[in-house]
Amino acid sequence: MFNVILFEPEIPPNTGNIIRLCANCGANLHLVQPLGFKLDDNKLKRAGLDYHEFTAIHVHQNWETTLAAFQEERLFAFSTRAKLNYTDVLFKPNDTFVFGPESRGLPLSILDSFETGSKLRLPMLPHSRSLNLSNTVAIVLYEAWRQQGFLGGA
Repeated sequence: MFNVILFEPEIPPNTGNIIRLCANCGANLHLVQPLGFKLDDNKLKRAGLDYHEFTAIHVHQNWETTLAAFQEERLFAFSTRAKLNYTDVLFKPNDTFVFGPESRGLPLSILDSFETGSKLRLPMLPHSRSLNLSNTVAIVLYEAWRQQGFLGGA
């Protein structure tokens, strides 16, 4: 139903948690290289438990090849630099959510390629720097799925 893109993810347990999340929500996961770990990393496997087989995971060589795979979909970039809250958008099936690496977020070159209405943020207290990547993906994915009436869920 939805797609999650992790641009150059760095921390195996975060990606493992997101694999499990995507499996439970019916989302596809796309990883953009270079990855900060190997896909057979024990920490990745442990965090994802046995959900790898229930998640469509696609690995893309770079950002350009990733974009080529999503020409027909609406893409939303998530960043602390964005002005629009994620709750201000009506999500549709097949929407795609793009998240940057844990230590630095999406590069400005990628973030700036998105229109203002497609750059979203999660509200935080003013002194906060960022949320954990897997928590952020979970909040966004569940809001999008909620807007679809939890279609296909039990």
